[in-house]
Amino acid sequence: MTLYPNLILEALKNVRYPGNGKNIVELGMVDDDIRIDGNRVSFSLIFDKPTDPFIKSVVRAAEAALPVYASPDIDVKGRIAVKTRQQLPEAPAKLLPGVKNIIGVSSGKGGVGKSTVAANLAIALASKGYKVGLLDADIFGPSMPKMFGVEDAPVYMVNQEGRDWIEPVEKYGVKMLSIGFMVKKDEAVLWRGSMASNALRQLISDAWWGDLDYFLIDMPPGTSDIHLTLVQTLAITGVVVVSTPQEVALADARKGIAMFRGDKVNVPVLGVVENMAWFTPAPHPDEKYYIFGEGGAARLAEELNVPLLAQIPLVADICSAADAGAPTSLALAATALTGAAQEQSPEAQAFGTLADRVVKACDERNATLPPTQAVRVKKS
Repeated sequence: MTLYPNLILEALKNVRYPGNGKNIVELGMVDDDIRIDGNRVSFSLIFDKPTDPFIKSVVRAAEAALPVYASPDIDVKGRIAVKTRQQLPEAPAKLLPGVKNIIGVSSGKGGVGKSTVAANLAIALASKGYKVGLLDADIFGPSMPKMFGVEDAPVYMVNQEGRDWIEPVEKYGVKMLSIGFMVKKDEAVLWRGSMASNALRQLISDAWWGDLDYFLIDMPPGTSDIHLTLVQTLAITGVVVVSTPQEVALADARKGIAMFRGDKVNVPVLGVVENMAWFTPAPHPDEKYYIFGEGGAARLAEELNVPLLAQIPLVADICSAADAGAPTSLALAATALTGAAQEQSPEAQAFGTLADRVVKACDERNATLPPTQAVRVKKS
């Protein structure tokens, strides 16, 4: 019988830790150093303390379980090492040490206006005096260069702390990077998942982001390799999920929220944004037409017990402003710059409200929950 790591892990799920009755794989006690040489198998078991009274009994149980549940010919006796948490190597230096909050902007499906929300949220936060960065992580459909009117902007290197870094493009008070700067804008990005993930890691780790209050990540729609790369690379403070009110979008948004809330990812959901909540004709500002259904994302937020951060109306100006490289939230920045009270459009007010509520949600999350940890994925 051919032995392989997943077979060993499945067999070890039959070994229970006496302290709580849970299996040792579920508890993360099996290290990812499984080695197989013919019928000889070796690996390490991890215990919290070197004085754990169950070390010998768990090792013996693991030695007994493998011949029963994996292969009777397995040779494992005397080949199980013991480690304690104190002996594990120290975690690598934290990426983006000058960033206080890392926020993912996600959606279950495309076409719901996630990137538009991300761009306007970034500018709205900057207009309120926060230091903001924005990473366009939608590798196969980068849109931020166009939305910020910097499609032809050159990308330079900057020397900091004795090495060269990619320097983010800065506009409207937001530091921004996108794979769109690295490829021709009229050509499709034909990369395999590993290539896309490596490019994304480079935009994060090899760029000089400096000190930021909020680092927004415009994630690709759905759930993919890119999402896994992000949660494995960064300790994300929380995510904002964007959806339209229609049921097909809500179904996908629900799956996205489940992914972030799952045990393997465990990233807090800061709240839901209902985009295209209603249509209001410019000549009749008091009228609302619920083209995609009424209050669907609001009901989803209530069902899943997450905040409804904002309801953004469907307004043609939002689209045309983004296409022109001057997002709607610039009206908030103009007000902040002049200091003069100006009448804001409903859509600009909505993005201003969204920024305020995201700040509040981050503050509450940081006050009540421990810092998020980057996901550690065991090799199979």
